[in-house]
Amino acid sequence: MSDRSDSATSFSAEARRTFYEGHRSLALFMILIVFMAPFAGLYVAGLLGVITGVLVSAAAYALTPCLWRWIGE
Repeated sequence: MSDRSDSATSFSAEARRTFYEGHRSLALFMILIVFMAPFAGLYVAGLLGVITGVLVSAAAYALTPCLWRWIGE
């Protein structure tokens, strides 16, 4: 049961903010991904690519702290 509560707190906005404040270079990289993915999608696939790029960048922003902890930092 504690695993479930740990995973729920890792998705909170406070946990993401703390993670990105502690990992400045990763935060800058994520800013680039979040802003460039829709443009890359537009270039590759048009409007559907933009939608996909927005979804992928949002998922990457939200899941990176969880994946970082899972990998073991």
